[in-house]
Amino acid sequence: MVYAVIMAGGSGTRFWPFSTQSNPKQFHQLFGRGTMLQNTVERVSGIIPQQQVMVVTNECYKDIVAEQLPKALSKNIIGEPVAKNTAPCVAIAAALLEHQDPEAVMVVLPADHHITKPEEFCKILESAVITAKKGDDLVTIGIRPHFAETGFGYIEADLMGSANTADERGFQVTAFKEKPDQKTADFFLKQGNYFWNSGMFVWKTSQILQEIQGHLPAMYELLQRAKAEFGTKLEAAAINDFYMDCEAISIDYGIMEKAASVKVIPGDFGWNDVGSWLAVYELFEKDKDSNALEVLNYCLIDSNNNLIFSKSEKVIALVGVKNMAVVETEKALLVCDLHNAQGVKEVVEQLNASKELKSFT
Repeated sequence: MVYAVIMAGGSGTRFWPFSTQSNPKQFHQLFGRGTMLQNTVERVSGIIPQQQVMVVTNECYKDIVAEQLPKALSKNIIGEPVAKNTAPCVAIAAALLEHQDPEAVMVVLPADHHITKPEEFCKILESAVITAKKGDDLVTIGIRPHFAETGFGYIEADLMGSANTADERGFQVTAFKEKPDQKTADFFLKQGNYFWNSGMFVWKTSQILQEIQGHLPAMYELLQRAKAEFGTKLEAAAINDFYMDCEAISIDYGIMEKAASVKVIPGDFGWNDVGSWLAVYELFEKDKDSNALEVLNYCLIDSNNNLIFSKSEKVIALVGVKNMAVVETEKALLVCDLHNAQGVKEVVEQLNASKELKSFT
């Protein structure tokens, strides 16, 4: 069967103060009717029912996940005792799924992406599943770039080696590229065979475990120790020990860049990784002065290209303000230049370093 593995362990520091350590952004409603996690699960529900969804999250968020996904099986909500990047997350999920179903195919998705064309996305996903089932390839979903973005990694593909059927549209990956400078990003865009790295993957559990054995042998050994306790009362403790002992490494660095056969299926389905308040501004509807207003009460004078985000009834007034994000919560107020919104992460780091201010994160 096909299973979804949702990575939902991030702390969402770039979305402070709306996103906090106790309740990060993936558990909030930003777009649509549900939270970002709920929307991610709903998006694939036509392919993967909620009972076949596994969520890997921080241990302290397990109750939130269970509340937001009432049809998810409790055994499929996995709590990480400590964040160790994406490779351990994928490894433990693959091992658990293989224990349940040796023929499992897993679709790995971040919990906090936004997609405006879900039907097109599901078509791409179905193609990726078919490709993964047919062979021993690791499959990644690439995004056709619309502009020369420097904030994403890129996937270089061999477009000459096209797939043979309409259902199988993968191209061989020749290289994964780091986030480029502007000149390199311009080159990637002109070439036409470079795609944004979405961080979404599809593969057979048996195949990804084989890749982990070959490229991350120490992690694989720890995984084997943990697997010996799966299905017993010691399973949770075994997973805890695995995380405490394994290295912190991303699936891209640990596996994807080293694997012998990786295919990319490119798509254009309104994808956004929602990586900052600037991304939120770009996704929200605007008024005639290009202000994005997620706020009940406001007054704007000679102000344009701003984001106001507040869930309270306070009136927020802007006078002569341009290109700013104003985010208000019960405990905090953020005002920043929209084009410096990535710096919000540094604010959280400084607050965490302060005994007096740490509680505000």
